[in-house]
Amino acid sequence: MKELSVIQKTHDLIKWYIPILEKLPRTYKFTLGEKISNHLYELLEGLIEAKYAHRKLDILKKLNIKLDIIRHQTQLLLEFELISLKRYKYVNQLINEVGTELGGWIKQQNKR
Repeated sequence: MKELSVIQKTHDLIKWYIPILEKLPRTYKFTLGEKISNHLYELLEGLIEAKYAHRKLDILKKLNIKLDIIRHQTQLLLEFELISLKRYKYVNQLINEVGTELGGWIKQQNKR
């Protein structure tokens, strides 16, 4: 099932990203780092919730917005020179994979 795959990809994204966010300088760790962390956990929780919900579409659309916020906040990390370009490219790839699967799930729900 596609939704199980998107949940696993989100889980893997969190597992990779959180240790990096924890190492941010104190000034950013408790602001931008914490916001990204919270959004990542909310994304995972929302995907699991959507998996069991009867009306998935509204939940999925909100999660798509949350993923876009994560994408922009991650870009800020690069612009503030808090992560390397190599790490940025990698995490962006992970985020895009989640986005592709989430988009597919939304399309599937739109057809119902």
